[in-house]
Amino acid sequence: MTIKKTDLIDYRKFRLSKLSTPEFEHVKLLAFWPVYGLAFLTVERLWIRDSYTPISCALDSAIPFCELFLIPYLFWFVFLTGTLIYTFLCDAESFTRMMKFIIISYTAAIAVYILFPNCQELRPPEFARDNILTRFIARFYEFDTNTNVCPSIHVIGSVAAVCGAWDSKHFSSPGWRASFALSAFLISVSTVFIKQHSVLDLLAAVPLCLIAWPLARARGRANETNRQRAAF
Repeated sequence: MTIKKTDLIDYRKFRLSKLSTPEFEHVKLLAFWPVYGLAFLTVERLWIRDSYTPISCALDSAIPFCELFLIPYLFWFVFLTGTLIYTFLCDAESFTRMMKFIIISYTAAIAVYILFPNCQELRPPEFARDNILTRFIARFYEFDTNTNVCPSIHVIGSVAAVCGAWDSKHFSSPGWRASFALSAFLISVSTVFIKQHSVLDLLAAVPLCLIAWPLARARGRANETNRQRAAF
């Protein structure tokens, strides 16, 4: 898919004085990211609890560790960021709904981490194979804590990318929709195969997403109505 000049939002017209105009009010939603980053840093690194509730189920033990799933796991960063950038540049309405979904769901996840400190104890003490993927995962384990895992932000972010893409007219073809859905599925299951999450973390993210998207859509429709009124 190629991006046509006619698809691009003309940010050359943007001024801070236009932040509250229908044309550029979606830009204000970017302010959520530093707020979320600070909140996540606080619960992950600065506010260490005395105890965390381990999250696990019998199915976790039946799922083998497989380092190949590191590839879709890392693709998540491209998947989510790429969808956000594309909709920000080409589809303000879809960007708005996607960001509102993220704001609702990520804020709810942080609230759960605060009220219900949890962790996972599923990481293997050693790897059966020594290769570039397992060496990377070992370093990743050192960097990323095993706390604040339920619900899974990885799953929520994947669903956000799917919702944003499916909501956009630019990704309306069955092929695009299928590719986004498959990517989200592989990313979500990758978290349990590289032992970053329990199956329960994935399941906990599902009802949160099912609640957040209708709320984001409802608010998005209200904004569209305001834009249409402002146009007259």
